[in-house]
Amino acid sequence: MDILFIADPLERFRIYKDSTYAMMAEAARRGHKLYACEPQHLAWVNGKVEADVRHFEIVGDGADLHRERWYVAQKASRELTSFDAILMRKDPPFDMEYVTSTWLLEMAERAGAKIFNRPQAIRDHSEKLAIGEFGQFVAPTLVTRNAARLRAFHEEHQDVILKPLDGMGGMGVFRVKSDGMNLGSIIEMLSADGARSVMAQKFIPEIKDGDKRILLIGGEPVPYALARIPQGNEVRGNLAAGGLGRAQPLTARDLEIAKTLGPTLAARGLLLVGLDAIGDWLTEVNVTSPTCFREIMEQTGFDVAAMFIDALERAAA
Repeated sequence: MDILFIADPLERFRIYKDSTYAMMAEAARRGHKLYACEPQHLAWVNGKVEADVRHFEIVGDGADLHRERWYVAQKASRELTSFDAILMRKDPPFDMEYVTSTWLLEMAERAGAKIFNRPQAIRDHSEKLAIGEFGQFVAPTLVTRNAARLRAFHEEHQDVILKPLDGMGGMGVFRVKSDGMNLGSIIEMLSADGARSVMAQKFIPEIKDGDKRILLIGGEPVPYALARIPQGNEVRGNLAAGGLGRAQPLTARDLEIAKTLGPTLAARGLLLVGLDAIGDWLTEVNVTSPTCFREIMEQTGFDVAAMFIDALERAAA
């Protein structure tokens, strides 16, 4: 297959930890041809969606995940319908340019392109708000821009987490304990004085055991989660915020959540989903560019990338 990866620049990949690179390496091992571009390289031209892409090959010692020169590439321009599969792997922020990319990809999809995750499904599933569809798995949560409601939520639950709806990697996440220290300032900042909605959740003490990433591939769970454990005085377990990643088998509750959500999300065109859970509670549904392949693979020996490319080959057939 000819596979196009829409992602961040190849030059910025840290291949020792990058899930997209793990996908690329497995696809190349099977003989698939690899192409890459960034969202700004998409264009709608005379009714067709094209992209300035790079056809690239992986080079060097594949076992050396710290090598600087890991690919060679040459430029080309192609219609998106000429690819056998297109993977949308651009990291957030999920801003209007990201939305525009999904609109362009949806045009290509209508012309016959096979895109994973489906552009409409990416747009329709806010990574923070999508949990609202599965309330049986969600701890007490409030989304509002109203400061009085946020204060009342804190008054009721005493120990809460507040975060923006468009953050990533733990950015903008605050814990406010029973003393309410800086609650007003945090609400003002996150809500931009009432102009932006904020998510508040009851603090889940099990965060000490990690913020678990549960991967769904083609609706089926990877048998291991990556528990991202906060370090020191940090409340955030995100790897980008310094959390320590520990792979562990899914618990019975993890499996219940995964088995309930998996078929529904897969039917909507979400080939790869990253569920976040703390203790027994679902906290996020990540659909843009879920990660943690490499950590699970290295710690357990389970080949997440092979499971993903198997699912991609079936879906693109």
